Amino acid sequence: MIFLAIRYLLERKRQTLLTLLGVFFGTMAFVAVSGFFMGFQGFMVEQLINNSAQVHIEARLAYLSNHDLDAAFFGDEFVHSFWSVPPAGVSGYVGIQDPQAWFARLDADPRVKAYSPILTAAALFTNGKVPSVAASLIGCNPTQQSKVTTIADYMLQGKFSDITTGGNRLILGDELMRRLGVGLEQTFMVSVGTSAPVPFKVVGRFMTGSRGADMQAFGALADVQKINGTPKQINEIAVRLNDYLQSQEIEKSWSRLGPERIESWADLNANILSVFAIQNTLKFSMIMTVMIVAGFGIYNILNMTVNQKRQDIAILRALGYDAFDVVMLFFSQGLIVGLIGSFFGLICGYLFCRYLQTIPFMNVTPSNPQGRLHISLDSLIYVQALGFSLLMASLASILPARAASKLTPIEIIRQGG
Repeated sequence: MIFLAIRYLLERKRQTLLTLLGVFFGTMAFVAVSGFFMGFQGFMVEQLINNSAQVHIEARLAYLSNHDLDAAFFGDEFVHSFWSVPPAGVSGYVGIQDPQAWFARLDADPRVKAYSPILTAAALFTNGKVPSVAASLIGCNPTQQSKVTTIADYMLQGKFSDITTGGNRLILGDELMRRLGVGLEQTFMVSVGTSAPVPFKVVGRFMTGSRGADMQAFGALADVQKINGTPKQINEIAVRLNDYLQSQEIEKSWSRLGPERIESWADLNANILSVFAIQNTLKFSMIMTVMIVAGFGIYNILNMTVNQKRQDIAILRALGYDAFDVVMLFFSQGLIVGLIGSFFGLICGYLFCRYLQTIPFMNVTPSNPQGRLHISLDSLIYVQALGFSLLMASLASILPARAASKLTPIEIIRQGG
């Protein structure tokens, strides 16, 4: 039966070759496009989970709404209250209430790889007559912070641990350093608005490639607590997990442990993840269009073969071949085309992805030191490509194969086959 299927395919070499090319390019497109999208998404997720904490434990701050203070002023007697000037402000806690309890929980949780207590304050940076620059001042323990994020890997000058070698030392992001016009070992003034400006020395510079992140300054936790006037207080605990995929599950369980607000990296980057979903939809739409065109090619060639081989079908049925044998004859032709086309498509798709990895595409940055495309070579891509190709070939072969199985010698003779 396989011999007959191959013989029928070889009798129509041109149509068979065109159909093989359709399956080939469809499979190759699946591998290349999937590798590009998955590589890009993997690169972005890696930046998101490495450049920032995977779970944030933050002091819970909430803004007052128009009617939050109605009961406090009027009790329950006035159901409807109208303010000439509605109350405004912030309620909640400016710092984490019981950080030692959180430290004990994190130390005992096997899912936690590392954590770092942080105090973040809004500060004004002033260098002589240069206009003041507003930026985030982050106090941390450099050893713990380096275990939670990859900030230490982005250092261009100095070491991240240098902020603890003396008092009032800061490491600045490249963008902040440029706007201030300061260099290494220079001194400038820092103020948080509640106290007089304090001199700090630049001991390092980092660059992540993100303008927002490069507008930050890192200092020792004790120094930032001192200038902020909040000794021993922190407003965030940054947590790194052994498995970042558990972040949302951990977020739900930790939210019940205290008044603090718990946020996972997925929540903070929900917009980026929604873009990934749109990309995946677009990817499958493009690929399935190519696959459907290739499927129509298989259907067309098998349908023509059935019409032209009616006499052969009659002879086979007269020799004792049943309907199932005839179905397998034409069905196997579609599978042969699918297997051969997808096999070469997978090989060429892999080689094409390897070639794409060598093309300079982006500027060289600390986050992308080679400046090349990130193409995924995940084996799941090739399994999916093979599965889709064979599924498409099988579906395209069913109708012609069933039509051939319904033909009987008497019907063929009556129709002049």
